[in-house]
Amino acid sequence: MKTLLPTLKFIVASLLIGYFSMLLQRESISTWYPLLEKSSLTPPGYIFSLIWGVLYILMGISAGLVWVRRTPSTWVLILLFAIQLFLNMLWSFCFFFIQQPLLALVVLVALFLTVAAYVIGCYAQRRLAAFINIPYLLWLLFAAYLNTYIIVFN
Repeated sequence: MKTLLPTLKFIVASLLIGYFSMLLQRESISTWYPLLEKSSLTPPGYIFSLIWGVLYILMGISAGLVWVRRTPSTWVLILLFAIQLFLNMLWSFCFFFIQQPLLALVVLVALFLTVAAYVIGCYAQRRLAAFINIPYLLWLLFAAYLNTYIIVFN
């Protein structure tokens, strides 16, 4: 029970960021994005939604695991967690809302580096919290490929 409530709070925070990101994307997904030349590896929209939902839940679980095991690095890790959530939403703003894929790619690189730093920090404190972010890092690499493809071919 000591872990459940903090973990639920972090899951809700992550899902809320996902929700706000979706709001930023809504108009462009139906108007601008369909007109772009995309990689043949681009998944259908419902796959994006499903994967992001799972990733946001995993992010929240990870932060909850970090939070309940208080060490001197806990606050640094939670700060990295908050920064990556902000960068995650900023990517949606840059890519979809202001339709600037190059700027979005810069944000995506910063996001990847922040998540990587978080994972490395988690590994020393709570290995499970680190390992459950590996799918997120891999997804960010794939997102960077898709983002770069759009920059090159549009």
